Amino acid sequence: MTQDTNYRFIHLLYVPTIACNMQCKYCYLEDNTKDEWQEKNPLETLQYAVEKFQKGKVIPFNISLHGGEVTTLKKEEFEDLIAYIANYYEKNRMVIESNGFQVGHPHIKTNLYDLKRHLDTIKKYEVSISGSLDLPLKIHDTYRVTKGNEKTLKKILENIELLRELPNKKKVSATIFKEHFDLKQIAEDIRFLEKETPLDMNDFNFMIGFDYNSNGLLHPITEEEQVELYEYMKKEFTGTSLEEGLKNAWFAEFGPGYCTNCDNCGEKFFLLEKNGDIYSCVRGQKNKDFFYGNIYKNTVEEILEEAKRKIEKQSLLHPLKEECTTCKYLYLCKTGCPFVKNVYHTSKSYTCKLQQALYKDWGYLPDENNEESIYQYVKKMHPEEIENYYPTRNQEYKGLRELIEEDKRLKYIYDKESFYLEIDGETYPMESQILKRVRKVIYLTRESKMILHAKKQILKEESPYPNNNSLYIMLLSGDMIKYGEEARTKQAHIMTHQIYKEALDKMTTTEEDFYQVDLTNLLKNYYPYLSKENPNNLLVTTSDLRSYHYEKQKKNAYYHIDAINLPFQNIEFILLGGEENVKGQSRNLK
Repeated sequence: MTQDTNYRFIHLLYVPTIACNMQCKYCYLEDNTKDEWQEKNPLETLQYAVEKFQKGKVIPFNISLHGGEVTTLKKEEFEDLIAYIANYYEKNRMVIESNGFQVGHPHIKTNLYDLKRHLDTIKKYEVSISGSLDLPLKIHDTYRVTKGNEKTLKKILENIELLRELPNKKKVSATIFKEHFDLKQIAEDIRFLEKETPLDMNDFNFMIGFDYNSNGLLHPITEEEQVELYEYMKKEFTGTSLEEGLKNAWFAEFGPGYCTNCDNCGEKFFLLEKNGDIYSCVRGQKNKDFFYGNIYKNTVEEILEEAKRKIEKQSLLHPLKEECTTCKYLYLCKTGCPFVKNVYHTSKSYTCKLQQALYKDWGYLPDENNEESIYQYVKKMHPEEIENYYPTRNQEYKGLRELIEEDKRLKYIYDKESFYLEIDGETYPMESQILKRVRKVIYLTRESKMILHAKKQILKEESPYPNNNSLYIMLLSGDMIKYGEEARTKQAHIMTHQIYKEALDKMTTTEEDFYQVDLTNLLKNYYPYLSKENPNNLLVTTSDLRSYHYEKQKKNAYYHIDAINLPFQNIEFILLGGEENVKGQSRNLK
């Protein structure tokens, strides 16, 4: 199966229980770690959500179990979930892998305290395990205790030892606050865990704590201390058997491939709780600003739109910092995690200096097109500031026509030979509205007959699957309204209509090279919503050419500036009352 651009692929964390067998003193969920939904089967929610997502053309490429603590589940509940995920991966392996994602084994995030009771299932399905420890180990029992305030490290290490004969991937992570900042002891404990336990310490993860729900017990390390942590680990482990981990997994959270380093994480990452509530992730769990809806109550489209909107809203709360706009690593960083920025009331990543050090050591080059990268980021996440970040046109850039000449794929978006409109027997060419030298407005009566002539070849241009391509017809009112967060004034969009090749091929035509589509009755349905005073706008392209136009806008800032309005072939018209009879009369506007 080839890459399918009709589907959206998401990373789904599932919380089958909010209950936990521990009461870590800095737990971000605080007192929420009790299961208030015991009557609901956890598998039921996951199955329902996945099926609903798939019907909405959304495919989870990864399903991981999180908590609460997943090992508090009953044995049969845990195995049912793991079996379902394993079967899901096999059933959907082809579509997931053909779209560039790896399919692994079922995965759980766990505190490791109750692991023993689920070992049979873990072994049977080769469940990969990501556990949590506090480093240095000597302070683990200070913060990570049971609800009865009992120590946990001894039992956790015993449970880890039980994994020795299992082929599963098994790893741990540690979150670093000032209270953990004994670098020499951390390094010694990493060596101990590598030598004395079955954990793969090349697959270990450092996480940097931030000031959220720590009850005043823990304090974040500074940016300088973050770099000091990294430099110390470099000194200790370069040239050793753990150098691979140092250069990869240990600090992977701060690399460009992680969830924090994307324009809008609301487009890909979701956390689902057993009651159907959907949040951004474990950081945003139980936070109203990062709540996207409920899978039982909201449509998939509503959830996706709310996710995108809420992350955009977080960006709009804090102006982009000047130091970010002059940093040539913005194309990798994207200013970091929106939740932590919400906590610190800033628009800058809280691990900025650490990320810069990592990028340099990992061989990422400073962005030579930094001005354009900043523009593209601002356009998406800070549109209210866009006018401050238009790239400076260099001497080699001449304009839109030159861009079209350089990119032949743009040709048919602007081709004036592909469409024309026949109105009451008279023909009118359709040209790109932003390339026209003269703006012409047609007067129509309510009885006018309108036929669109579309070159048959146009459905094959820039279309990998012409049979899935369509004529894409848009009708805009001449009246203006404000759209979106940026409150930009635009023509009111009245109608979008698509006609696929299968239907076009069956329509009657008197021309060998053109389809003929009678738009008369279609447009009459929308006459009541058109402007009575201002020119209305009929635009036409194909769905594949439209997609390429927006793809080009994302990649090229100059193209976006010059083609910021709908560039497609169009006709502007004023609709007269039913008593007039001025067939096809027109006038030119400057």
